[in-house]
Amino acid sequence: MVLFRGDIKCKSLQRRTSISVILPSDNIHFLEDREEIVPQPYKTLYLLHGLYGSDDIILANTSVQKFAEDSGIAIVIPCGDNSFYLDNKKAHAHYGRYVGQELLDITRNIFPLSHKREDTFIAGFSMGGYGAVRNGLKYSKNFSKIGMISPALITDDLVNYTDDNNVLYSKEFYESIFGDLDKIEGSDINPRYLIEHTEDIPDIYLACGIDDFLFSKCADFYLFLREKEIDATFVGDEGEHTWEFFDKYIKEFIKTLI
Repeated sequence: MVLFRGDIKCKSLQRRTSISVILPSDNIHFLEDREEIVPQPYKTLYLLHGLYGSDDIILANTSVQKFAEDSGIAIVIPCGDNSFYLDNKKAHAHYGRYVGQELLDITRNIFPLSHKREDTFIAGFSMGGYGAVRNGLKYSKNFSKIGMISPALITDDLVNYTDDNNVLYSKEFYESIFGDLDKIEGSDINPRYLIEHTEDIPDIYLACGIDDFLFSKCADFYLFLREKEIDATFVGDEGEHTWEFFDKYIKEFIKTLI
């Protein structure tokens, strides 16, 4: 396994930004006289962190690095700041375009990653779960599977947030990210809108803890997918909005990619 952490110059964000990349390229068993060679180019998961995070926080709080090595899959973790992985035209920070297209172009140019849609996946936790489904659908030609772990499917609630002293419930904060909150429903930042306007929908995997404050939102979204006859998997299990739950279910999602 090779772990790369560094900066790349990104046109979509108009600056340099950090990424972490896990490659299963040298799976050597030191206590056994053998070496497993993973065929190149690698299947690749683009993995998005949550609010307050960065590209290294997933490495620090989960065992996904070792699991990727054992599974023979490459994982690319970008830094998404607190952007919800959306395009902010006023700030010239197009995070949606970045994770949906430019990041793929850059990393495929640097690393031996597959260019095939069937080998390319996107997933995330919390804010990153929202970013995964939004950009997995908007850029559906690039991704064959979407993984959502405890996703922040909160677009229907944002107009009701009033506590500007708490970023989680600050209407001002979300207006700076999503724009006019009254226009979300009929736009491509609404996953439900994208489901109804996307032809080739990737497979969707959704997991959330039953004690997570987002559980009802996830269950409602799954029912919506069922109503639209979308092929999706939903897992509701014991757990809250924690790293432990994410660690368990991102591994379960990766198992579906092998």
